[in-house]
Amino acid sequence: MHDFRLQVFYTVAKRLNFTKASAELFISQPAVTKHIKELEAIYKTTLIERSGNKKIVLTPAGQMLLSYTDKLLAVYKELEFDMNLLLNQHTGILRIGGSNTISQYVIPPVLAQFHQKFKDVRVNLLTGNTEQIEMALLNKEIELGIIEGINRHPQIKYHPFIADELVLVCSVANKNVKKDAIKPDELKSLPLLLREPGSGSLDVIAHALKPYHIKISDLQVEMQLGGTESIKSYLLHNSNCFAFLSIQSILAELKANTLKIIDIKDFAIERPFYFIQLHGQLPALPELFMRFSKSYED
Repeated sequence: MHDFRLQVFYTVAKRLNFTKASAELFISQPAVTKHIKELEAIYKTTLIERSGNKKIVLTPAGQMLLSYTDKLLAVYKELEFDMNLLLNQHTGILRIGGSNTISQYVIPPVLAQFHQKFKDVRVNLLTGNTEQIEMALLNKEIELGIIEGINRHPQIKYHPFIADELVLVCSVANKNVKKDAIKPDELKSLPLLLREPGSGSLDVIAHALKPYHIKISDLQVEMQLGGTESIKSYLLHNSNCFAFLSIQSILAELKANTLKIIDIKDFAIERPFYFIQLHGQLPALPELFMRFSKSYED
């Protein structure tokens, strides 16, 4: 077991607040102070100094210890996880949630391999848009979520998963754009399909357009649809429209030559997919699945 004093120091250094650290660690504030003073006695230097208005700052020695503590705690966490994986038979119900794009195109092959390795774990997957998955996590309907979009909730901890890119696509029969690439400002003249409010994709698009002084309200939105499959089907039946879709979601259509990508000069919408959890220690099964997913190879 690692030195608990390092855990105390790490929490104080991250929060820069003794009261918050004591609440997070479930120990008294005097106990927090005692552990810090013991470390300072061991290393014969001051680690934390108080400034005005009861604020605290790390000394150079404190900053150095934080750097090492971060690495040490990560190693201990890896060791504990791998020992449990070796010794324990994993059983139970894993309650996870995935935003629509992830649930349809990213997670299924991961779940298939996960089930082959951990046959006694039953998985319940909840699907919704990013906002719905975040709310499901906050309401404790799930223990782990995987979403796209911009970080929103301070109650939620976000871990980058894999990278994705949103690209402008249309039917191969679409003749509205005859050039190899368009300028960002030309987006305002194209009939567009967008995802519904609350969608992570919609948030990411709005964020990417800001540097070009383009708002969602500036676009010619023909319709807002509640799923990628609906948008793809609409594009295939209406050769005039365009849409921003995840590259992960159109691989089959690109291969079949039914949809095509329209390049936009000096414009890219790259986004990470995130694992989300409530702050604190993850239960064993969600931790297991997150670790497995990050090491998954197609």
